[in-house]
Amino acid sequence: MSALISNNSGSEVQNAYVKISLKERFGYAIGDFSTNIIWTAITTFLTFFYTDVAGISAGIVGTMFLIVRFLDGAVDIGIGAMVDRTKSKHGKARPWIKWGAVPFSLSVMLLFTAPNLGPTGSIIYAALTYFISTLLYSAINIPYGALNSLMTQDPYERSLLNITRMVVAISGGVLITMTAMPMVNGFGGGKTGWLLTFVLIGLVSPLLYLITYKSTKERVKPVVVQKEIPFRVGIKALLRNKFWIIVVLFSILIFLSSGISGALNIYYAQYILHNPALVGVLSLAGLVPILVGMILSAPLIKKVGKRNAALLGAFVSLAGALLVLVDPSNFQILIMGTVLKTLGTAPAVATGAAMLADTVEYGEWKTGARTEGLIFSGSGLAPKIGSGLSGAIVGWALAMGGYIGGLESQSDSAIAAINVLFIYVPIILAALQIALMWIYTLDKKYPEIMSELQFLAKSKG
Repeated sequence: MSALISNNSGSEVQNAYVKISLKERFGYAIGDFSTNIIWTAITTFLTFFYTDVAGISAGIVGTMFLIVRFLDGAVDIGIGAMVDRTKSKHGKARPWIKWGAVPFSLSVMLLFTAPNLGPTGSIIYAALTYFISTLLYSAINIPYGALNSLMTQDPYERSLLNITRMVVAISGGVLITMTAMPMVNGFGGGKTGWLLTFVLIGLVSPLLYLITYKSTKERVKPVVVQKEIPFRVGIKALLRNKFWIIVVLFSILIFLSSGISGALNIYYAQYILHNPALVGVLSLAGLVPILVGMILSAPLIKKVGKRNAALLGAFVSLAGALLVLVDPSNFQILIMGTVLKTLGTAPAVATGAAMLADTVEYGEWKTGARTEGLIFSGSGLAPKIGSGLSGAIVGWALAMGGYIGGLESQSDSAIAAINVLFIYVPIILAALQIALMWIYTLDKKYPEIMSELQFLAKSKG
């Protein structure tokens, strides 16, 4: 490890090993409730909104998703670097949540607006508002994720923070899944119904972020620091952090799987099950089991560790995906398989941010550079790439199958495309998740790494 100047005494390191109060834990979590209301709406309804409300072809929607998300994913690294350079009496992460709350909410109002600009104008408007919205999402979500590693260095407390965060976040996802379409219809349906629904959401969202800003505290300071870590050095350190790369790739697969399933629910319900009203049940089967799984994940993680819990969950997801193969047209089997797939995702969701937080200390131990902002740009990069690829895959596959938005029935090739995406792709993605977690071994190394960092802090103090 590089021998850089230490600014912190051993006692300061120990003080960062704190338990987080229930009040602060929920204060932290409520920010993700706000984020997930919006994110779930985007992953569940935006493809349908573009194809069937705004009138944009599925192929163009898929291409737009991919281009915008990859551009924005590249920007995420820059945002992470700026978070690392932020100096404020309120910390390096919390101020970003305050600054980004209102702009992000306004961007979402514009995102679900479909002005009459003609075919080309509609595509340009959709791409521009989508890019702005994802950019502002990063400006909140990257520092929000980094805040986990700045509140405490206790690995179990980090897991509890993330579990609480995700339970509350998924509750927001369930809420928007259950209420979005009734709200749209209640406001008159069509373009007006979608706009008014997200104006209402946009008005509530900043208030929830304010609670997070007011109720959390940053305690962790670098053990080994430079006066300022140059961007080039930070990127080099990031690329040497093999466990960060594994966690990001694993997270991309999680978001890719959930993105494809979420986007396909409305199409599968309408054209395979021939009952659009079942989209709510399918969506709930893809969300509610995570809440149960998160509750079960806390004792499981404490007993077997984060990596083993995530690995076990990936096997459960694979079993659920294989179960659907038994009879994809049988609604009971379909729901059981979806519940298993979702339940298996819970340990990964519970441990994702905590595993990323652990890679902060690994990176500091490995390279001498502590870069929470760059590390947690991965937490923004993963959903961008995962959902961008999922949107592109769904859009392109529907286009290749000849899907035409707004029709009561679709061609056999379009139906085949929906079936392949919904049934077979999750099997492949679950198998890849198992492979990645198999080679993730940081849980075993972490106690030794922390011991060495604390020893170094004491010797320099």
